[in-house]
Amino acid sequence: MVTTSTLDNARATGYTPGNSAIPDTVPSSVTMAETPAAVPPKPAIAILRGVSKVYSNGTIALANVSLGIRQGDFLFITGPSGSGKSTLLKLIYGAEQANEGDVIVHGQDLTQVRGDSLSRLRRQIGVVFQDYKLIPRRTVQENVAFVLWAQGMSRKEIHRRLLPALKMVGLQHKADCFPDELSGGEQQRVSIARAIVGTPPLLLADEPTGNLDPDNSWQVIQILKRLNKLGVTVIVTTHDENLIRKANHSVVQLNNGKLRRPLHS
Repeated sequence: MVTTSTLDNARATGYTPGNSAIPDTVPSSVTMAETPAAVPPKPAIAILRGVSKVYSNGTIALANVSLGIRQGDFLFITGPSGSGKSTLLKLIYGAEQANEGDVIVHGQDLTQVRGDSLSRLRRQIGVVFQDYKLIPRRTVQENVAFVLWAQGMSRKEIHRRLLPALKMVGLQHKADCFPDELSGGEQQRVSIARAIVGTPPLLLADEPTGNLDPDNSWQVIQILKRLNKLGVTVIVTTHDENLIRKANHSVVQLNNGKLRRPLHS
């Protein structure tokens, strides 16, 4: 449950993450992001248990991976290119299916979720991509509102949600600009606004700083940190060890599809 202070902070910005029914316990076999001993553990928002993913060409993307993410965590997943980071995120938002093991998100087993049920689940998950995936002939505000239009929200509701999302990423003054009028850092911030405009409680960012210089990379991480302080659970894949150390959040490492011991940032 989101705390009162979190809600107060969220109302001040106009952004409030959604609430979801999620399991209260995590199996002891699952590696969890580190939690300070003095802080009571929070319920799990995503659990991967014994998960393996093998593609049709024989490539082993993940091998017997077990990982738990609690509500309110900020977790970095690091590892070299091809280590399985993107595949892991795709399993969490249902873009890929595991060959073995369990993937449970918001209390739902993704091996059993299809069609409209999967679409509803995805509304509780925001996704940020490395290559932005903006619509070139749509303005910033149209790109951000697109996900809400797709969900059938009214113009009034879209308008209510749009400005807080743009303010969160500092782009309210660029609402009428087109993507080619923005810098790479600004385009990535638009993609973050699009991912959070539906106020999802879980945000996945797949190499969100991969195409950015150090200053813009840190600006993106600062936005994600602010969202996390408002109660959003954030999972970021990256191979940028300097950024991980500077951000100072929990880290796990993937290598050749296998989860290694947590690293210390």
